[in-house]
Amino acid sequence: MTESDTGLRARLVDVGVELLAAEGLDALTLREIARRAGVSHGAPRRYFPTHRELLSAIARRGFADLDDRARAALAQEPATPRAQVAALARTYLEFALDDPGMYELMFRHDLLEGHDSGLRDTSLPLFSLLADLVGGVRPEADARQVAGALWANLHGIAQLWRWRSLQLAVGCGDFGPLLNTVLDAHLGPEGDR
Repeated sequence: MTESDTGLRARLVDVGVELLAAEGLDALTLREIARRAGVSHGAPRRYFPTHRELLSAIARRGFADLDDRARAALAQEPATPRAQVAALARTYLEFALDDPGMYELMFRHDLLEGHDSGLRDTSLPLFSLLADLVGGVRPEADARQVAGALWANLHGIAQLWRWRSLQLAVGCGDFGPLLNTVLDAHLGPEGDR
């Protein structure tokens, strides 16, 4: 692939990221990305033979961003596993609320599966990090199971918060108290660990 090919490939992903942020997942068509990139509607197929491959490339960008944010947050926290789990959880929720279109795409493996996109190599390290930190807090438990349950709980908070359902149900304007309750439920009360 030539340098200009690499540049156009990156531009298509950049345009997809911008389109996703502006208009959401439903707007991510090959034709619309090509139009906004200023290329023919068939040009994306030269670099991304299937729509799923382009969506996967866009999702990888989101995982890289989330990973960068998570590592920056962890670098600022005390080295205790519980504080690091809390920082990672808060970063996850903030990402979901800051970039809902990307967040939705990243976890829609029903749209992304069936193609060896490297997403496993992009998404699983962050989950492994969470599981390792959970294992530091709950060494007696199956850390991957607890981390999976915690992740599912965080994902539910993110979705329900975006839909404004949780604010209505629990009567708060900040997800912090709810996050603390979730961490206590999965990790035990803070003073116990």
